[in-house]
Amino acid sequence: MTTTAFLGLGAMGAPMAAHLARRAHETGGRALVWNRTPGRAEAHATAHGSHAAALEEAAGADLIFTCLPTSAEVDGLIGALEARLRPGTLWVDCTSGHPEAAPRQRGRLAARGVRFLDAPVSGGTGGAEAGTLTVMVGGPQDEVEAARPHLAFAGPVVRVGDTGAGFAVKAVNNALLAANLWAAGEGLATLVRAGVDAGAALEVINASSGRSNATQTLIPQRVLTREFPATFALGLLAKDAGIALDLVQAGKGSAPVLAQVAGLTRAAAQVVGPEQDHTAALKLVEAFNGVEIK
Repeated sequence: MTTTAFLGLGAMGAPMAAHLARRAHETGGRALVWNRTPGRAEAHATAHGSHAAALEEAAGADLIFTCLPTSAEVDGLIGALEARLRPGTLWVDCTSGHPEAAPRQRGRLAARGVRFLDAPVSGGTGGAEAGTLTVMVGGPQDEVEAARPHLAFAGPVVRVGDTGAGFAVKAVNNALLAANLWAAGEGLATLVRAGVDAGAALEVINASSGRSNATQTLIPQRVLTREFPATFALGLLAKDAGIALDLVQAGKGSAPVLAQVAGLTRAAAQVVGPEQDHTAALKLVEAFNGVEIK
């Protein structure tokens, strides 16, 4: 019998924890959940059969999963739990964290006999609900293999390197998301100003070499419809693009396009609002061009 604890029941964490609860029902294990707002954990327990737990109880789990906004919140939980953690516990951090934080967190937990993997996810709330998230994992191979059978919310699980590599890949992935979204928005705004219907333009682009997930899915479903459903916050996308830029600078590399996109995404978060869906960044592109993408 395995006891898991999932800490952080946001838009991604709640459905991910639901898959762990279903797996626990099948295997006779236990699935604990915790959220800084206790009512959310209690609602999850009612809906999915998990167990709303205090942090003290969660500290005794065999596997601890975290899915929080930043590495700073994870540091806070480590501080709150480390005196109660059991040697042999495996801590899997699904936060879109900072690569520089991972070795420090791993070292701090290792002093308590606890293993640590940075394992951010990609696939959005739809992937979390379907249990098909891509998990990019940084850490020793044997620890990745120990975690793999318990990743009930996952589709592909890829070890991308040593500690911190998972966070690095996630940051660059999301910087590319921002770049694709922004470039597509500029292109479509230009076409709309020229009198072209955005939907017709997308039909051509998506059958041609300019297509991306932004043009195939995000813009048709969220921008053209003017729905902008709040799934992945624009402020978090700006944070991840900034982490990617930190990675460039730490490696003394050159990425002028990513740097420009990081700045534009940060500006969009400030103007449009950090809690808005990330696709709402295109509202700033629209304002620049005096058109709506439609």
